[in-house]
Amino acid sequence: MPTIGYHASHEQHAPSDLVRCVVAAESAGFDAAMCSDHFAPWSARQGHSGHAWAWLGAAMQATLLPFGLVTAPGQRYHPAVTAQAIATLAEMFPERLWVALGSGENLNEHITGDRWPCKELRDMRLDECAEVIGRLLAGETVTHRGLVRVDRASIWSLPESRPPVFAAAVSPETARRVASWAAGLITVSQPLPALRRTIEAFRDVAGPERPVFIQAHLSWAPTTEEAVEVAYHQWRNGLVPPGPAWDLALPDDFDEAVAGVDRDEIRSVVHVSPDLAQHVEWIGSLMSLEPAAIFLHHVGPDQERFIDVFGAEVLPRCR
Repeated sequence: MPTIGYHASHEQHAPSDLVRCVVAAESAGFDAAMCSDHFAPWSARQGHSGHAWAWLGAAMQATLLPFGLVTAPGQRYHPAVTAQAIATLAEMFPERLWVALGSGENLNEHITGDRWPCKELRDMRLDECAEVIGRLLAGETVTHRGLVRVDRASIWSLPESRPPVFAAAVSPETARRVASWAAGLITVSQPLPALRRTIEAFRDVAGPERPVFIQAHLSWAPTTEEAVEVAYHQWRNGLVPPGPAWDLALPDDFDEAVAGVDRDEIRSVVHVSPDLAQHVEWIGSLMSLEPAAIFLHHVGPDQERFIDVFGAEVLPRCR
């Protein structure tokens, strides 16, 4: 039975509110929590983007849940700084942290003023960063010259147990490539055949023993109309295909890219239903892929109601 976790959406909620949400999620029966590390939201309608690393210290102190973070080293963060942050959290909260590395989005990385590399170079940079971070977490002193540069870096406050470093991927090609170094995979829910191909591509290289996590977007409300409207208002940025989404620089660019989409299209990227039984069935379909964890992301503003209702009526039926 996979872990069922809560996704804390920094792009949509203030950091202080999200601390309260993870406390409530723990009380409601969620097994874990995760978040993404952004500098900006995908839309001004979402309205937030707290510093995920700073927030994790507070959230992990406030709960006993295990936590995960998806981040992108190499431009906004030097890989040695990322390794130091991972080590510090893992030292304070042993056995409760995993971190997934991705190649990033221009939305967050353009702030450095550096050129946004093409996908091939970003993938190469990610591989270098993963190697540097892994070596630093293993206690090595690292000097590296490549797409990233490191000079005699060491992590002085290491945890007793090395936290797992996953990779984030949405396509079979990327999942297959990162399997050479990733301790596990986190991917985003998409139509089941496409999701299965991505997971199988990772397992073909990594083997069945390395865990796969799925982040799943949903919209629940008392009526279909309200659930659709919530998803359309808050998450239509999800309709931008991955390639263009990685290259857009500003929230306004995302809003412009999806300005003409129809409300019915939102169902292709968000599971929309007022029926809790349908959500149970949908989570069950994700479980058929044998993930180690599923993190539920309710895209609506009312997180407290979602946590209470899903904790009481959905999670028990999924276990």
